[in-house]
Amino acid sequence: MGLFDEAIRLANRTPCDPKTLTRAARDFAAVRPEFAVEAGLAALHWLVEGYGYEITSADVWAAYTETMKAAERAGRAGEARERIRTLVARETSGDRFVTRTLGRALGL
Repeated sequence: MGLFDEAIRLANRTPCDPKTLTRAARDFAAVRPEFAVEAGLAALHWLVEGYGYEITSADVWAAYTETMKAAERAGRAGEARERIRTLVARETSGDRFVTRTLGRALGL
């Protein structure tokens, strides 16, 4: 478990490819849902910060969807949705792409 915790600390501290973090959320949702939730939240964090290569709205939706699937498995859907809402609401970079993509779903 310690390596998963360390991986999340590193992913939150250092810019990471959001698509890689989204895949981690997807791939670990069934076996390590707590890790998957945090990986998905890190993906959304870096998307909000403007990181990623050729990011599309499909990438944003994938990060959101995979995070919420993992959160449901972990029994943390309400908490995860609120954390995502707070994260996205703070977006200030560029044209607020993540907010425009998820805003309606999050009530923003």
